[in-house]
Amino acid sequence: MTDHRVLTLSCADVPGIVHAVSSLLLEHSGTIVESRQFGDTETEKFFMRVQFARTGHGRFDDVALEADIDALADRFCASWRVVDPVARPRVIIMVSRLAHCLNDLLFRNSVGEMGIDVVAVVSNHLDLGALTSRYGVPFHHISVSPDTKETAEAELVQLLEERNVDFVVLARYMQVLTDDLCKVLEGRAINIHHSMLPSFKGARPYRQAHERGVKLIGATAHYVTADLDEGPIIEQDVARIDHSMTEQELIVIGRDLECRALARAVRWHRENRVVLNGTKTVVLR
Repeated sequence: MTDHRVLTLSCADVPGIVHAVSSLLLEHSGTIVESRQFGDTETEKFFMRVQFARTGHGRFDDVALEADIDALADRFCASWRVVDPVARPRVIIMVSRLAHCLNDLLFRNSVGEMGIDVVAVVSNHLDLGALTSRYGVPFHHISVSPDTKETAEAELVQLLEERNVDFVVLARYMQVLTDDLCKVLEGRAINIHHSMLPSFKGARPYRQAHERGVKLIGATAHYVTADLDEGPIIEQDVARIDHSMTEQELIVIGRDLECRALARAVRWHRENRVVLNGTKTVVLR
């Protein structure tokens, strides 16, 4: 089996970056099998994702490869990361009572679509324990209340450390994370929520949308930050609706949109395709 790696890199947009990366990979007997790059004219930053394979027999010398990439990064003042695309990141999924996103992710992963190891499902309710067990995934109930929030988050952080978790997916987890936990999970926690214009917050957003005669409904997957539901957006999905549809029909459509947007965001993050660009993301696909 041919040895593969994926390199993502971001830096100021200056001449010679692509040539330097290509030359470095050639020196390590690497051939490029997929390459995506983007130059942001507004921020004058350059973003690159390269998947490369070793020519001939043997495996990459990761120590030497990463040392040379680090030297190249110093030259261009770049941020970078190298991963093995075959490696399966360890993931915790967090959920409350709504099952659709959790069930969708677990099913997709069970048929080989997601390429992650779900090491646990964490919930502040007991409702979805049976669903989780059907996929053979450990279920952890961590009760949360205003009085126990600090203790609950400390228990979650301990679980993240014990299970050596790479990233977290909030699959309709209906609790606001504290600023401290957001810092712990910075760049490695993905959330999903309904996304409609105008923005309907609070209880029963689809009823509000129905009462206002909304023509489009949608879903947004984004990274978690201390600014509630305002983290860098990874993916969105929308559907056109009309006056003949009931509130329940909007809910059904909305659930499907949430599942699709979240699955794509998780997959792109796992494939090392998402790079932060200030308050935005660049998705190199």
